[in-house]
Amino acid sequence: MTHTPLLSINAAFDSGNIAVSAVEGDRVTLNIRQDHLSDFYQWFHFRVAGARGRTLTFRIANAGGSAYPFGWPGYKVRVSTDRETWRMAPTRYVDGALEFEWTGTSELVWFAYFQPYTMERHDALVARIAGQAGVTHRELGQSLDGRAIDCLEIGSGPKHVWLYARQHPGESMAEWFMEGALERLTDAADPVTQALLDKATFHCVPNMNPDGSFRGHLRTNAAGVNLNREWNTPTPEKSPEVLCVRNAMDQTGVAFAMDVHGDEAIAANFLAGFEGIPSWTDALGAKYYDFGRRLEAHTPDFQTALGYGKAAPGKANLTMSTNQLAERFGAVSMTLEMPFKDHDPNPDAEFGWSGERSKKLAHACLEVLAEMIDGI
Repeated sequence: MTHTPLLSINAAFDSGNIAVSAVEGDRVTLNIRQDHLSDFYQWFHFRVAGARGRTLTFRIANAGGSAYPFGWPGYKVRVSTDRETWRMAPTRYVDGALEFEWTGTSELVWFAYFQPYTMERHDALVARIAGQAGVTHRELGQSLDGRAIDCLEIGSGPKHVWLYARQHPGESMAEWFMEGALERLTDAADPVTQALLDKATFHCVPNMNPDGSFRGHLRTNAAGVNLNREWNTPTPEKSPEVLCVRNAMDQTGVAFAMDVHGDEAIAANFLAGFEGIPSWTDALGAKYYDFGRRLEAHTPDFQTALGYGKAAPGKANLTMSTNQLAERFGAVSMTLEMPFKDHDPNPDAEFGWSGERSKKLAHACLEVLAEMIDGI
């Protein structure tokens, strides 16, 4: 006598987020939990046990009320049976709900909005990179939940470069990017980055929002605060993560800065700049635009046609880090946005945009920066 295994759905783990509304045979209705003390939600990550031999239909019923519902059309859920390889699965957005099927080939299967980057992996990355020759680790401060804000410093050059990621914790591609950057910067046999490190000192913050990352948030920290709206007046009570990083930047100065993010709707990699800051000059702006043009020529995984609108003169939002750093330091400052969907100009039908491709884009960014560093 055979028994259909009991279906169990669980998100009580590092970066997990889902709530089960109903299980009716092989149909599962789910809802994404809101960020703590916030209305934001879109990130999900959950495990299903007892899936083998069943064709399950999942319906995320509250997708239409999420932070960016316009990101769902054309999106495909990521699925893994080993937590290492994450493939896209056919997905549809119908009447405000996100739906997908899975035919179980294994007992366990994981689903996520994008390939996860857990705090466990973050801690392993920090330990591995901090142990490399020539790397200095600094704990710049602590989050509201008491987690470390890690900074890895590499290089001896006079120009201070800041790379920082995951202000919005659900944008996990950003920390995959940082892993790629850190691996390339610590490759002692790489002539491109070794020459760059003679001209610049890198300060790399791979995760600005460890609390939100662990809690399975999309956009906010433990206080429900969007860190990328805190850069003008960060406070110990609401945004110590930003405060400690900005204080460290004040100590070093900033010549070049990249804030690494993910975008829900646009199916491409693109940059956003600092147009509209009070101290805008065409000369500084030209360096930012030159970086984008060079990166587009350097890799098929970047383009300049799609992106955000530009702020009008004097209308830049200085609570956002890219604008704040350009205004505060005269830095060549930019936000890199990567897709939850795919980079449609150079698509991958099996994996879409992925952690591995995010790492390779980091390599391309460093190669372009190496070409430009003398003029920054």
